[in-house]
Amino acid sequence: QLQLVESGGGLVQPGGSLRLSCAASGFTLDYYIIGWFRQAPGKEREGVSCISNSGYNTNYTDSVKGRFTISRVNAKNTVYLQMNSLKAEDTAVYYCAARKAYGSRCPSSAMDTWGKGTLVTVSS
Repeated sequence: QLQLVESGGGLVQPGGSLRLSCAASGFTLDYYIIGWFRQAPGKEREGVSCISNSGYNTNYTDSVKGRFTISRVNAKNTVYLQMNSLKAEDTAVYYCAARKAYGSRCPSSAMDTWGKGTLVTVSS
């Protein structure tokens, strides 16, 4: 059974950092593009970042460029999202999702498997 489990969320002060992890089981991560998404209270889910199968290609939504870094270690079947200089507007439930394809694009509608999410709260 394909499964993604996020971890690493929590409460952090503005300007702080968190590293989210997305652990995959039941499949080999190499065949999948992985994306991080988030949904803030009262808002629609949005794409945050996406990483290609090899990890060489990444993309980010404008609001997190220069602050967030996505990476993956296929040997560990894990994808990470390093979040620095966090702002109150980054508060959301963060989800990772997998798409069985080759490339570096991960539109929400194309993702095959989703995790249950981890809550990130940025507040003083």
